[in-house]
Amino acid sequence: QVQLVESGGGLVQAGGSLRLSCAISGRTSITVAVGWFRQAPGKGREFVASLMWESGYTNYADSMKGRVTVSRDSAENTAYLQINNLKPEDTAVYICAVHPRQYADGSSVYTRPTSYDYWGRGTQVTVSS
Repeated sequence: QVQLVESGGGLVQAGGSLRLSCAISGRTSITVAVGWFRQAPGKGREFVASLMWESGYTNYADSMKGRVTVSRDSAENTAYLQINNLKPEDTAVYICAVHPRQYADGSSVYTRPTSYDYWGRGTQVTVSS
């Protein structure tokens, strides 16, 4: 199994930027894709971005496209989510997840939270107006 620990969240003014980290440990070789999701209080998990670990292929939610960049440092077993021009509606807990199965790049499988097996605890992002 793998463990995931997010960091980098905090309180930021609208228009600011944050770089979130997702440290992956344990049986890291099973990581096929990393997904970033967010969850506001009382709501379900919303897809933000995903990355295929080997190819580097990225996919972004339409609502976030142009403001976010997902990347990874394979040597450090760490994935990142850069968020620019933060808006109050971005306020949520941001969670990373690992998917251990290979599908085609761009598959909708990687946008579905129910298809991921391993989850971090999340890091809180709060954007003030």
